[in-house]
Amino acid sequence: MSLWVDIEKQVGNFTLKVKFHDQDHILGLLGASGCGKTMTLKCIAGIIKPDRGKIILNDRVLFDSERRINLKPQARRVGYLFQNYALFPNMTIYENLKMAYHGPKEAAQSRIEALLDSFYIRALADHYPHQCSGGQQQRAALARMLISDPEIILLDEPFSALDEYLKWQCEQELMRLFKVFKRDVLLVSHNRSEIYRLCNSIVVMNQGDVESMNTKDELFKDPKTLSACLLTGCKNISRVEAGVAVDWQLPFTMKQPCAYIGVRAHTIRIREAEHSIPCRIEAVIDDVFSRIYLVHPIHVHHENEYTTLRLEFNKGKYSHQVGDVIPILIDEQELIYLKQ
Repeated sequence: MSLWVDIEKQVGNFTLKVKFHDQDHILGLLGASGCGKTMTLKCIAGIIKPDRGKIILNDRVLFDSERRINLKPQARRVGYLFQNYALFPNMTIYENLKMAYHGPKEAAQSRIEALLDSFYIRALADHYPHQCSGGQQQRAALARMLISDPEIILLDEPFSALDEYLKWQCEQELMRLFKVFKRDVLLVSHNRSEIYRLCNSIVVMNQGDVESMNTKDELFKDPKTLSACLLTGCKNISRVEAGVAVDWQLPFTMKQPCAYIGVRAHTIRIREAEHSIPCRIEAVIDDVFSRIYLVHPIHVHHENEYTTLRLEFNKGKYSHQVGDVIPILIDEQELIYLKQ
């Protein structure tokens, strides 16, 4: 895939200003709700017209404000899977696929039947969407999207309407389809685990802007900014002043300039050592397979969103109680240095 996006769009008080260029097979857009991810997809698909900029897919210009180029959605060869799948409720699954087919009439039936087989929904051909499960509706929507032979597939929160079991099944199905159909994919999600499993590279969006673009491993190892770090699931953040994590009263060696540092919950150890921090346990939370401690450094006399630290470990490893004071050890090698 070669996708070049450099666009701006003003909607009320919200400004979308997105710029990225990618040649990866599966690219993710990660960001909080309302940051402009869906609007970006709709601009690429031709549903929303940007105010200025350009969109180029595999050397084809889809949009260029200076040259007054704005291809219609059906001319872009872009497949878009909406969050609610957008199947026509008054049509059967077969009729939904037939409606989206624009090739030679004599090839319609064989093309539709091939996709019904590929997505394991031939038995549902005469069913209406409301007679199908969420996972079946998703497969039908994907089949309808692929019948037009798009160059790129846009997936907008494809698992948001599914329960955990169906979500996992559909995720595995998508991974299979990515390999079988060999289409380039742009996936929108605010779920870090989902986007990590499915994508090769990730664009981080924040309040309408592209904040960074990295491989998934680079992003989770070194997110660089506070908002990107939070999106990757880091729960422990402290402000930094003069080489001290002020919210934990922890001095550390500043290997690079930073406004914040972060440390992931699973890397913190309970251990007595020279630089351990004595903390009081404020809450003990049992998750399905893990135990979580929320602790407060006893020598920190202020409270804010950063002063409580979160520790996670396998259930059964420790059995402390609320109110216990424990020594926690943060390895400087595990610190994440963050800009504003």
